[in-house]
Amino acid sequence: MGLLRKIRETGRVAEPAPPRPQGEPSEKARQLAGSVQVRCVDAGSCNGCEIEIAAAFNPVHDAERYGARLVASPRHADVALVTGPVTRNMAEPLRRTVAAMPEPRLVIAVGDCAIDCGEFAGGYGVEGAVRDVVPVDLAVPGCPPEPEAIVAALRGVTGR
Repeated sequence: MGLLRKIRETGRVAEPAPPRPQGEPSEKARQLAGSVQVRCVDAGSCNGCEIEIAAAFNPVHDAERYGARLVASPRHADVALVTGPVTRNMAEPLRRTVAAMPEPRLVIAVGDCAIDCGEFAGGYGVEGAVRDVVPVDLAVPGCPPEPEAIVAALRGVTGR
């Protein structure tokens, strides 16, 4: 009974919510009305960014409380989180994935490799950065980026 009493007396303990994103969301983001469905696409990364994306959606950082939800199909997605330099084998699948997404759609390049190929620049199997293959609306720098930065980018899109 001592543990239950301690839980009741302590109450709910949580970190305060971070401040709301600054500035106005883009026109595309405004059309999404504060809630987005997110599809992650690994275009050839080392898997570091995917681990951080998973951390952004875990109970600690909880991107879902700000209106971002992971989906399995690009046909249901509003936002594509693309990681890694785009390899030659992934260039066409990435184009098709983005084309399958309904309008308005946003593409977010996550990590230094997605932004400018990072360590893989000039590699024989690398097509280029994400912006060389599909239009990019937002970039999250870092190798790998912190989960807080990913959540901040998604909050900028949802406006929550």
